[in-house]
Amino acid sequence: MYHTLIHSPSLTTLLAQENFFAVSMECLVRSKDTELSELQANQALEMEETVKGLGVTTTDEKVNALAVKHLEDIQMLESKWESEISALREAQKRTFQDQVARVHEEYHTLGGVFTPSSLDKEVYASEHSASSSDLWTTNNTCLEESFTIHLGAQLKQMHNLRLLSAGVLDLCHIKPNKTFNAVPQRLQTAMSLYSNNLCGLVLLVDSRVNSYTGIKRDFARVCRSSTEFHFTGLEDQLEDVRDLLSKVSLWRTTTRITDEGRVVASNCDSQSPKVAMLRPGDVYVTRHSNLAEVHVVFHVVTDDSIRSGDISSRHPVILALRNVLKVACLCDITTVTMPLLLVHEMSEEMTMSWCLKRAELIYKCIKGFMIEMASWGGSESRTIQFLVPKGTSDDLFLNLSTMLPSIFRMSNPLKVKL
Repeated sequence: MYHTLIHSPSLTTLLAQENFFAVSMECLVRSKDTELSELQANQALEMEETVKGLGVTTTDEKVNALAVKHLEDIQMLESKWESEISALREAQKRTFQDQVARVHEEYHTLGGVFTPSSLDKEVYASEHSASSSDLWTTNNTCLEESFTIHLGAQLKQMHNLRLLSAGVLDLCHIKPNKTFNAVPQRLQTAMSLYSNNLCGLVLLVDSRVNSYTGIKRDFARVCRSSTEFHFTGLEDQLEDVRDLLSKVSLWRTTTRITDEGRVVASNCDSQSPKVAMLRPGDVYVTRHSNLAEVHVVFHVVTDDSIRSGDISSRHPVILALRNVLKVACLCDITTVTMPLLLVHEMSEEMTMSWCLKRAELIYKCIKGFMIEMASWGGSESRTIQFLVPKGTSDDLFLNLSTMLPSIFRMSNPLKVKL
């Protein structure tokens, strides 16, 4: 139903409804964050005053009791807000699904002719009831360069390459606005949700399957800032991954891969490990409909070795990129965005020479993987986006942009003088 309506004149109406729901959810999430921040600030001041009187007006037991009380207060407040957010999310999801079903029925009843329905009136009223504080700016502009290449031994296939400098979450975060100024990327994402032209993103994470720290926490907050109408929530998908971890660990202990690439039984103990952990190079996938330019996120597990300046093409994370491209070929994901330097943020050890060496390695590896696409069934044209961290210097970006066509050897038209 959604795919039919999103390719009809009701496109604007549906996206306007999603926008209003996103505004409401974003406001509630911001209110939660503000109240939590205020509570934590007050608790910090109270604890500081209490510690100052330690040994004079207070004891260790009182300090410990105060710390326990502070933790309980935070947990109670978080529980209260999570209950409200969950209730709003379920109400929005139920309302949206009912409205889509109703509009779809009206659309078919009228023989495929779209006429303004009650949904338009609801959206109009809800948009104009929002306050001016619900207005956000669009994503910041970023440096980018586009190329067209032809790869293949005999029958060459055309592919598109893009180099862009931006934050990885900038591709995920939808910034709603009261007046609904439709962003072209969001329109494209919605229209291709149930199609064979999906968009994927590589997100580098640690070995713990959760959303508590670092980029995983920030990504989870982006996912929670608007309601997921088509798939299960991020936490539910991560729970499914955790449920599979024990099976994966058991398979790894009972099988091994030979030098010829065959999987054979191992002589190791068949008992499942006590702690199931992911390894660098492992990949788990989540699906999303409420992100700006992404449908599928490939969570690639990394470790500190990725920051070394002398990794090889056999590094697990680079091999993981090969697996990502293979899954993309098999699952109709025609656009894949990946971090060119295998990091999401610049650091001190990442000098110009370090970055150029890393970029050259990734370019060459990805070129080889793309040539393999023909054997994976990837006959369609693909778009590979190489992402470098936001704030990359103009000089570095220019060098990376110059290096790309020299490695992929872009095909230029031959000018013949007559």
